[in-house]
Amino acid sequence: MIAIAESGSTKCDWVVLDGKAEVVLTAKTIGFNPYFHSEQYILDTLNATSELVGVKSEITAIYFYGAGCSSTQLNTIVKKALSRFFVEAEISVDHDLVAAAYSLYEGEPVIACIIGTGSNSCFFDGKNAVELVPALGFILGDEASGSYFGKKVLADYFYKRLPFEMQEDFINWFKIDWSQTVQNVYQNPHANVYLASFMKFIAAHKSNPYVIEMVKEGMARFIDIHVANFSNYHHYKVGFVGTIAFLFEDILREELAKRDCQLGRIIKNPVEHLVRYHIDYKNVVVA
Repeated sequence: MIAIAESGSTKCDWVVLDGKAEVVLTAKTIGFNPYFHSEQYILDTLNATSELVGVKSEITAIYFYGAGCSSTQLNTIVKKALSRFFVEAEISVDHDLVAAAYSLYEGEPVIACIIGTGSNSCFFDGKNAVELVPALGFILGDEASGSYFGKKVLADYFYKRLPFEMQEDFINWFKIDWSQTVQNVYQNPHANVYLASFMKFIAAHKSNPYVIEMVKEGMARFIDIHVANFSNYHHYKVGFVGTIAFLFEDILREELAKRDCQLGRIIKNPVEHLVRYHIDYKNVVVA
């Protein structure tokens, strides 16, 4: 059997396939990001996931795609943890952007984008994923992501710049003070996930003009930086994976149309399409 895992910064989806490429089981864990998580932390989490514990000795290959898995050094952290858990398996670790590219591929080159907790983009020709601009993370970049919008709303709450109804509702939802926020943003190793957690509040107010304009600005900035940087970008479909892209699909479509972009797939959860790519294009050997 083989396992395919797609991990963002918030959650990781696991799919185990048998020798007939049929799904044996699915599981969810916290997202593993080697920027924030140690080898031991990843191993401990896997050992606490009963679905994976039950089949770990039968897995012969792991294809893991994760946020933060962008260098040999970082990938090694994840690979070592997986090797200690799946002791019979050959381990492959790659970037979550590659998983996005695979899941968005429809047989033709595509500009593949992630807009979830964080954001990123690449050009994918069916085999190779090429990035032109780096993902700068939630402090400098992550345009249009959950952490990007969460940061804006949180700041405007403390500046008292939210619309009155949102300002009052924010107090009822969260009841937070500045000292708590300093700790969660500046001392928390998972500050990006913390900031993205405010998306539930933002989604509850998605028809408010403040949110509409904020999302339009964020989507426009993402497209101008992460899509329009590719030469001849008008000639290719632009696809998206991630909860934020899915949630604000209408605004995303509008901003793409303004820039004469061709829209491809918009996928909330890419793991099903990722599995399909492995079966159709990578010819994975399932044992």
